[in-house]
Amino acid sequence: MESKQKLIGEATSRIDGILKVTGAANYATDHKIPNLAYAVIFKSEIAAGTISDIDQSAAEQSAGVLAVITHKNAPKLNLKANAPNVNPDSSIRGGALLQDNKIEFYGQHIGVVVAETFEQARAAARLVKVSYQKSAAKIEFEKHINEAIVPTGKEFQDEARGDLNTAFQSAKFKVEAVYETPIEHHHPMAPHATIAVWEAPDKLTLYNESQVVNGVQRAAAGTLGLPPENVRIVTPHIGGGFGAKGAQWSNLVIAAIAAQAVNRPVKLALSRQQMFNSVGLRQRNRQRLRLAATQDGKLIVIGHDTTTHTATTAEFLEDCGEGAKIMYDAPNSLVTYRVVPMNIILPTFTRGPGQSTGSFALESAMDELAYQLRLDPIEFRLRNEPARDPSNGKPWSSRSVVQCLTRGAEVFGWNRRRPEPRTVRQGNYLIGYGVSSATYPARTRDSSAVVKLTRKAADVRASVELAASDLGTGTYTIIAQTAGELLDLPLEKVTVKIGDSSLPPAAGSVGSVGAASFTNAVYAVCRQLRQELQAKSNQQWATPPTLAQLMEAAKLTEYQTRADAKPSPEAQKYSSHSFNANFAEVWVNEATGMVKIPRFVAVTGGGRVLNPKAARSQIIGGVIWGIGMALTEESVVEPRYGNFITRSFADYHVPVNLDIGEIETVFVTEEDKIVNAMGVKGLGEIAICGVAGAVANAIFNATGKRIRNLPITPDKLL
Repeated sequence: MESKQKLIGEATSRIDGILKVTGAANYATDHKIPNLAYAVIFKSEIAAGTISDIDQSAAEQSAGVLAVITHKNAPKLNLKANAPNVNPDSSIRGGALLQDNKIEFYGQHIGVVVAETFEQARAAARLVKVSYQKSAAKIEFEKHINEAIVPTGKEFQDEARGDLNTAFQSAKFKVEAVYETPIEHHHPMAPHATIAVWEAPDKLTLYNESQVVNGVQRAAAGTLGLPPENVRIVTPHIGGGFGAKGAQWSNLVIAAIAAQAVNRPVKLALSRQQMFNSVGLRQRNRQRLRLAATQDGKLIVIGHDTTTHTATTAEFLEDCGEGAKIMYDAPNSLVTYRVVPMNIILPTFTRGPGQSTGSFALESAMDELAYQLRLDPIEFRLRNEPARDPSNGKPWSSRSVVQCLTRGAEVFGWNRRRPEPRTVRQGNYLIGYGVSSATYPARTRDSSAVVKLTRKAADVRASVELAASDLGTGTYTIIAQTAGELLDLPLEKVTVKIGDSSLPPAAGSVGSVGAASFTNAVYAVCRQLRQELQAKSNQQWATPPTLAQLMEAAKLTEYQTRADAKPSPEAQKYSSHSFNANFAEVWVNEATGMVKIPRFVAVTGGGRVLNPKAARSQIIGGVIWGIGMALTEESVVEPRYGNFITRSFADYHVPVNLDIGEIETVFVTEEDKIVNAMGVKGLGEIAICGVAGAVANAIFNATGKRIRNLPITPDKLL
């Protein structure tokens, strides 16, 4: 039946917006739980070694203190649940579970104080005296880069095609350069926090903010030795995440331990400073690019070598070389990874992991080679467009790079660009244009959904339920739009329940799989519901019936059904990605080196756009973060101790309103019938990918200075 409610693709305001602007939305620490106690974590002050002793007597005697928990009295946990081969979405990351006296990084959680009030817990935590036996710590990346080894992960083994070295050595037109991106932190508006409530000795409820509802359920249950069904996760709203709340960290389980120890609910919220060495980071990457081309601009070599760091206890790498495998066609390619274990907290997923940092290096090198060839950077990219995925030979489910570049050039006014640097100025400012392109995988994951109908006479209402999550990007709304259109109900008659592990299991809001996975589950269950009601009505209809007619014919006032949606096996035969093109106009003050970006155009091919209003916000947010990556963001490690010098927003600089000019978003039409039934691709990750490269290329066009290490601060331009 064709719906009269045209909701999918409409620029709809968020149905949860009123809750948020009025303060009625419940985030992790907002749930009203009676008899609540408060916990504050205390941390190691060395980067490597062991704890010799902990004197907690003064803390225990402090006013209001209920418990002090360290490795000496913490319960034994199931650490096998967090082994390196366990899905990181379903395990506790980074160790620090109070199980022994070993110290692996500065700021490792070594204990927790529980008290009647937050102030009492914080004061008591400062009274704990810890003595250490220090060991030599690996803190400085530069000092240990020569100790880099081949990673253990199979996806990070060397991948070669053709004979790169021979082709590169004989090439006339080539670029070999090293690009560096620093450690960055992804700090959402709401820091990590948990309220732990033991409903029974073996039954736990965790009010938490998690991007992967069922993942945190499995992580907590596995570590605590509980059946997953005995752990309930409640996370209706998330105050941002960007990957930091995709994996789970030890503060989650420590909250549960604390609540168990004092036999009452406990709230544990990390401070902003604690966040810097509690919940992972984007690791520093050193990337060597080798590109070579014929005189007519056809690439013959793409080499991308990444050296990075991980923790001493586990391995995590960004896949920086993935874009080099698929963006451009070259007969000779080599992608390698090397990693140095260091005494710094385990890195983790950060918005556009690998692709955002990798695209900066690849797209900068493409710009360098285009300049050497005296080719327009867009034309150079178009000449190397692959007909199939070069990494595996699969056909594309859809690929919109050409459309993104050509449409973006038109909107941006690329024809006004002058190829020679330092040729456009206004007053003290040098003006430049830059372009880049990028990609991010488009994936769909298993998800289930229930639809419940209620009818009073002709008034039918629907409740859609699944254990999805909303980072604040509009999940509630796109689910309601999908259900409303498929059920032919107005939006106000559709209720959405998500963020609870007691609901049907669903994918997480990570890796740009959320929107596609959630809405395809809703698509499946709504179609199934209509088919089931049609069968139950036991009637033939001259015209397509409404839900009210179907339910009345079947003598039903209530009905519900569940569907389990899985990725299509046919889709595995294709290569599915989102693509974009980014255009930056920069103004560089010749006297101060300060950079302004008055104009940015982001063109995206992201499949079917469910809600243009929410999609635009996704892209704008990614562009702003990409500008931060390019110009301001950097976490600096103090080399003697291993703590971060930058550990608040006073010294970790992110762009603010006055730093951002006009951002124009454009979506190219993509009807991808293969990627999934709805034709939906993710937008959250692709939004940041390529942005830093466009800015760096524009700065070169303005100044003639090629800056290969981010952020591009004024001192590097003077």
